[in-house]
Amino acid sequence: MALDRKDVDVRTVVRLYEGAFRADRFQLRFRRFDGTWSHEVGREVFDRGHAVAVLPYDPERDEVVIVEQFRAGPFAAGDDPWILEIVAGAIETGEAPDEVARRECREETGLAVARLDLIAAYYPSPGSISEHMHLYAARVDTRDAGGTHGLADEGEDIRVHVVASATAFADLDSGRYRSGPIITALNWLRANRERLRREWGGGPVS
Repeated sequence: MALDRKDVDVRTVVRLYEGAFRADRFQLRFRRFDGTWSHEVGREVFDRGHAVAVLPYDPERDEVVIVEQFRAGPFAAGDDPWILEIVAGAIETGEAPDEVARRECREETGLAVARLDLIAAYYPSPGSISEHMHLYAARVDTRDAGGTHGLADEGEDIRVHVVASATAFADLDSGRYRSGPIITALNWLRANRERLRREWGGGPVS
């Protein structure tokens, strides 16, 4: 039995919080796989909009670009709040994900994107968060990569690391990375690295 949105009966929606993000509580029931309806359940959903994440990769030098910055989530969880991750940013209303990927790559690393390939589009935490993520690999030139970047008016202080892919894979296997997109992207790169090095040619950056 194929189920879709018509198989959800929403009774009430209550706004719990609204600021930079928002949270709602849904009272609903949904059709079960046997065709019957569930009992009414409450589900709280955090809405932070949609986002992109980008793994910058230089196929000629076989290097990836990894960024490091303070993150409030791990801090609130009692963990080390400086996280190694990949470029990421929010998609604003009316923006195309690939446009955001190119912009965020330049803002966070100072690098222009020569080519952009979609790795996957997915919900990072569908049980309680409505965010939908577009994850990309970007062809970049790492010759002059480094330093600190980000938008000062957004409180960003982003340090850029240029890492050989073999080192990044070893760090991945050791558990050094703690962010979902970088783990997903590096596993994808390890499986597709040789193909990318064959297929991604040179050319001017945009």
